[in-house]
Amino acid sequence: MWDQVQETVKYIQETSGFTPEYGVILGSGLGSFTEDIQIEISIPYAQIPNFPISTVQGHQGTLVFGTIGTKKVIAMQGRFHYYEGYSMQQVTFPVRVMKHLGISKLIVSNAAGGVNPAYHVGSIVCIKDHINLMPEHPLRGKNDERFGPRFVNMSEPYSVKMIQKAKEIALSNGITLLDGVYLGLQGPTFETLAEYRMVKTVGADCVGMSTVPEVIVARHMDMEVFGLSVITDMGDDAAIESVNHEEVLKAAQKAEPDVRLLIRELIQRY
Repeated sequence: MWDQVQETVKYIQETSGFTPEYGVILGSGLGSFTEDIQIEISIPYAQIPNFPISTVQGHQGTLVFGTIGTKKVIAMQGRFHYYEGYSMQQVTFPVRVMKHLGISKLIVSNAAGGVNPAYHVGSIVCIKDHINLMPEHPLRGKNDERFGPRFVNMSEPYSVKMIQKAKEIALSNGITLLDGVYLGLQGPTFETLAEYRMVKTVGADCVGMSTVPEVIVARHMDMEVFGLSVITDMGDDAAIESVNHEEVLKAAQKAEPDVRLLIRELIQRY
């Protein structure tokens, strides 16, 4: 993988001439955040050596380079999921590339199902921790010390300082920012009611099909991470029958202006 990462980094550097500080991975229905970026160049995933291609509706499949204020940013319009058939190494490959392009801070967003009764559809949740129940691990196999250590300390997967700053930004802008534990499952099926009860029982507040592998790999390479979930459905008897991908996208898009503000201000002020 090392050689593939270096090949991809070399191509991006030669194509963009860009040295970023922040990486942003945009989840379902949140791709228009790039409107807040002073874009210098965009590269479709299909043109980037070794990059997978996003196959999910709501994920545009473009790498966007530009600035927010004085900060240089790369944003992924669309991520890769294990359920698409990619290996965990492919799913997390862009995170490795971001690190070797110079990125030290990673912001991830996603659409998630909620089980915390304090949540509702449209709630914005700051991820304070996660539970990994995916069937594969992105660090399984021989470890390459050039990327990071064999055993990764996960006591602070999400930066406490970034969370604190985001809460300050939310408060000053009248945005309700909740927090919670995110649980990662494989997908692509939405959870059954029994599975939602399991999510709640094991100590999580929301559940989704992404993010966790990316965060593990980011921490493997000592990147600082901040995560946001938009609650797009609730795991209860009244709501579960109506959940589908179109409704998820609509709910995410409704919350998107506040999510965009939080991410934009966090990048500028942290």
